[in-house]
Amino acid sequence: MTSALETALARIDRFDPELCAFTEVWHEEARGRAEAASRLPLAGLPFAVKGTAGIRSYAAVRLAAAGGIPVGATSVPAPGTEWQTWGQGARGRTVNPWRPDRTPGGSSAGSAAAVAAGLVELATGSDGAGSVRIPAAWCGVFGLRTTRGLLPSPDRTGLASPGVLASSAALAESWLHHVLDRYRPQPAVLPVPAVYSPGLGFASVDPEVARVIRKAVDRLVEAGVVRPVPGACDLLDPAEAWFATRAARPTPSARRLRDANDRTLDACFTRASLLLTPVTPNPPHGHEGPGDVYSTALTWAFNLSGHPAASVPAGFTPDGCPVGLQLVTARGTDAALLGMARAVEGVLPAARPPRFS
Repeated sequence: MTSALETALARIDRFDPELCAFTEVWHEEARGRAEAASRLPLAGLPFAVKGTAGIRSYAAVRLAAAGGIPVGATSVPAPGTEWQTWGQGARGRTVNPWRPDRTPGGSSAGSAAAVAAGLVELATGSDGAGSVRIPAAWCGVFGLRTTRGLLPSPDRTGLASPGVLASSAALAESWLHHVLDRYRPQPAVLPVPAVYSPGLGFASVDPEVARVIRKAVDRLVEAGVVRPVPGACDLLDPAEAWFATRAARPTPSARRLRDANDRTLDACFTRASLLLTPVTPNPPHGHEGPGDVYSTALTWAFNLSGHPAASVPAGFTPDGCPVGLQLVTARGTDAALLGMARAVEGVLPAARPPRFS
């Protein structure tokens, strides 16, 4: 039996009553897999799956076949909620490991909280509007949403893609290596030509979030990781197009909006390899809800366009809330995105909440 597995199960037993990140924990099933898993490439790496159905996902099946050990199902929003940036664990609402009075984000809420607190180092997720990137940003962990069509997805609208929440981009790279049939790492060639768009041309970003992101981008430039490319990447607000697509009722105006944004993004990636934005326009909100602010304002454009996108920890607001820097690259360049994310993490290292260290 692997020491990593026993450590994960012990940390879940100790900390999940506070976090409420899990809906189910599979102690005996996990231990039953340990001997066989130890002889496989992942050597018994414990991981969590998003929601009770997550164990049947393509990614989870592939991880288990490579020697990963699923230890439990993480929380997602309860049915009937109008906003999806929280989770409901077996013992109650999921809390943010950095600020228990704040939400961890969602819908991959429990996956992000579990990784942030070190209960597991990796958890599966899915992202139809920002459901991996938002909780990754608000919990201070790495999150990846893959290119549309790269991996199988049950979402008929095409908005949701499989993703992962991990303690590092390097671990996310290992996830993709074992989930994808053919994967070749692509280390970043520095400096990476990058466009920085503070609000994608339409979103109003909280000043403290904007300050953290601006500082992070400046640090990347100073470290020689990115080279700023002149010009903006201003999109039209994608809300109308996202809702129309989700409802499977596309309107002429929604199609025009979507096409216009696709043309802008295609043009952006002809002159730059990387687009940088905040993940969310707002810091983590309280458990009562986000009010009138769409936390998805800066993420769902890329669900519509199909681009891969990641969240990398960028720093903290003055009241101790994590902020995520969004990295977006051209369609199908997931390996290159992960290589760039590893370089970014070398300058902007993640941290663990003190009481879980």
